[in-house]
Amino acid sequence: MTNTYYSPQWGLPPQSQLLTGRAVFTDAYAVIPKGVMSDIVTSNLPHWDKTRAWILARPLSGFAETFAQYIMEVAPGGGSKNPEPEQNAQGVLFVTEGEIVLTLENTTHTMVSGGYAYIPPAGKWSMHNNSKRPCKFHWIRKVYEPVEGMEPPISFVTNENQVNDTSMPDTNGTWTTKRFVNTDDVAHDMCVNIVSLKPGAVIPFAETHVMEHGLYVLQGKAVYRLNKDWVEVEAGDFMWLRAFCPQACYAGGPDTFRYLLYKDINRHPKLKI
Repeated sequence: MTNTYYSPQWGLPPQSQLLTGRAVFTDAYAVIPKGVMSDIVTSNLPHWDKTRAWILARPLSGFAETFAQYIMEVAPGGGSKNPEPEQNAQGVLFVTEGEIVLTLENTTHTMVSGGYAYIPPAGKWSMHNNSKRPCKFHWIRKVYEPVEGMEPPISFVTNENQVNDTSMPDTNGTWTTKRFVNTDDVAHDMCVNIVSLKPGAVIPFAETHVMEHGLYVLQGKAVYRLNKDWVEVEAGDFMWLRAFCPQACYAGGPDTFRYLLYKDINRHPKLKI
């Protein structure tokens, strides 16, 4: 299977376009469709040169709380020598378009589409686009929750082509998950996976759990059940799910439905807000 990854495109919709769309923000979930990720909603970030960001998620009182997620676009010659502003933040990078050089703990890695990196809290890293075209990648950030007597996870760089899919139980390979970290290792307090469902496959029950989610659709389309609503989603859409939001889906066709999934794991709930 050839992996493809949707990234935001340039420009604004035409003046003739109808305003009715699929964007929605509720008490339980949000959907940011690809059509609203235009040039006008990007942000510039301190210490990043020739770079803009679509900020898809951020901690928000009364809604999702644990993570931030960006789509970064770094132009040729751009990048950052001081990318992360918070010392206790960890991060995951996932490249969807182009090529970029990551220097992580004094080791240089050339990342291309499908490239994945985990950066631990206080990790030393920088990025630079030495190529002749823009690079786009997801950057997911979470404050690390330390555990007494346990070291944080170590950094690593890989590509999804080097990671096997794991079939979900009783699905005959129609629903798979590509896990980049061992979630049984309680040093990790978050994971970012790739979930794939072949056309016609389903998540056959309404998952209802304490983990919150960010889901970016990399490829294909589906109908997602979010709380009490059925929502159509396609490549380029982003879903932001609050903890305990019921969720299930039917995968459409003709392509495999694939999404980048964030969730928080392996920690006690905090008893004081």
